[in-house]
Amino acid sequence: MSTAGDFPGSWRPNPASSVALFEQLRLQVIHLADSGALAPGTRLPAVRALAEKLDVAPHTVARAYKELEAAGIVATRGRNGTVVSARDERLGSLSDAAAAYAAVAKSQGASFAEAVKLLAAAYDVP
Repeated sequence: MSTAGDFPGSWRPNPASSVALFEQLRLQVIHLADSGALAPGTRLPAVRALAEKLDVAPHTVARAYKELEAAGIVATRGRNGTVVSARDERLGSLSDAAAAYAAVAKSQGASFAEAVKLLAAAYDVP
């Protein structure tokens, strides 16, 4: 297991943004994980350490980590900290949800195009 080294580097949340600070951090971690800058197994900084580095409340980092964990982007391993999950691990639950959605759409007689249109509309909802 590697550590995040200088994470978050020079990145800092923008307090003037309309996007909540925890959401900015959450999106940054997703971006770095998807781009490979945070490899699977990389250990993220402890909540308090990252909060201090970003000059935000610990609750802000804790909430971002909690939401990242719920989405499968990271996993919390007790004393071993919070680590980035492998992309295929993250997409496993999404694949299961897609299969369930497809089954329901088919059972209700929706065409593929109708099902995709509904999914696209739901995806754009904030």
